[in-house]
Amino acid sequence: MMSKTLEQSPNAAINKSILDKYMTLPQPENKIQATYIWIDGTGEGLRCKDRTIEFIPQSPKELPIWNYDGSSTYQADGKNSDVYLHPVAIYKDPFRRGNNILVLCETYRFDGTPTYTNKRQSCAEVVNQCIKEEPWFGIEQEYTLLDMDDRPFGWPKMGFPGPQGPYYCGVGANKVFGREIVEAHYRACLYAGVKICGTNAEVMPAQWEYQVGPCLGISIADDIWMSRYLLHRISEEFGIVATLDPKPMTGDWNGAGAHTNVSTKIMRQPGGITAIQTAIDKLSKHHLRHIHAYDPHEGKDNARRLTGKHETSSIHDFSSGVAHRGASIRIPRGVSDEGCGYFEDRRPASNCDPYSVIEAILRTICLDQ
Repeated sequence: MMSKTLEQSPNAAINKSILDKYMTLPQPENKIQATYIWIDGTGEGLRCKDRTIEFIPQSPKELPIWNYDGSSTYQADGKNSDVYLHPVAIYKDPFRRGNNILVLCETYRFDGTPTYTNKRQSCAEVVNQCIKEEPWFGIEQEYTLLDMDDRPFGWPKMGFPGPQGPYYCGVGANKVFGREIVEAHYRACLYAGVKICGTNAEVMPAQWEYQVGPCLGISIADDIWMSRYLLHRISEEFGIVATLDPKPMTGDWNGAGAHTNVSTKIMRQPGGITAIQTAIDKLSKHHLRHIHAYDPHEGKDNARRLTGKHETSSIHDFSSGVAHRGASIRIPRGVSDEGCGYFEDRRPASNCDPYSVIEAILRTICLDQ
């Protein structure tokens, strides 16, 4: 039975089957629909709008630069409001299908400089300086499903579910809420071309995680942003809200992170554990800089999450350890046994900008900055 507040969602109340007769109309062969997607002035929110393209692009560079009203996205003044969209990545559209596409874009001001929340431009410059080291990344994106009352989906309205314990990777109607969204999102990511590699129910009920990677360089951040767009778009259809807030519920409940797995070519080779330990030592000397880069509010969001409890480290201290989920940096047990592989930075918040995270990590471990 639908929760009362879910029934109040305008989107959940719409008869979706009516749409089918329009979506099955023949589409002209020489026209496709392109959804341009960008990060708004909050550094967290995503915006989108559509246009007709009269060819099938093989590269983002073939697509037209477009613009939008930046005064309505916290990115420009009303007296000079145009902000430009530069296409940087193309994905297949799982909603319209066919040759239709989703287009990830960077945002630029009228004078050609990147907007404040366009972190991709500087990240790309850093990645290009490090590309010979073949940096691979994987990100574990956690999120929480909410009803229209901003309450975790499936939670009692006048109380709380039982304590954490049975929900992680759980099975059963009394342990898992919203699996339909998870399944839809997983398949949509695969179809779109996002390199999603897994998913699971998380420790707090109504909290989930999916994993993206391994990806080379900046493509991990492109894929994470597109996967977030797909998550919000699919949740919209169900009348449910997907939040990336790092601590959506205060009290004895787990927060949400974007644990980032990192390796370079030398780390993946026999004896690479030495390079991993060297990288961790470098990271230990720039803890505050990384904390500032790991959520959109320079650590204020993570301060609610990184308390030293609920499988987190303290935001004030740097730590590392093998198989230690309460450390800043975790070396997986298998990596320690094999003597090579990757390390996991557990500090990034669920609402982090992955471009900022990747740039900070590469500046520290590869460029010695």
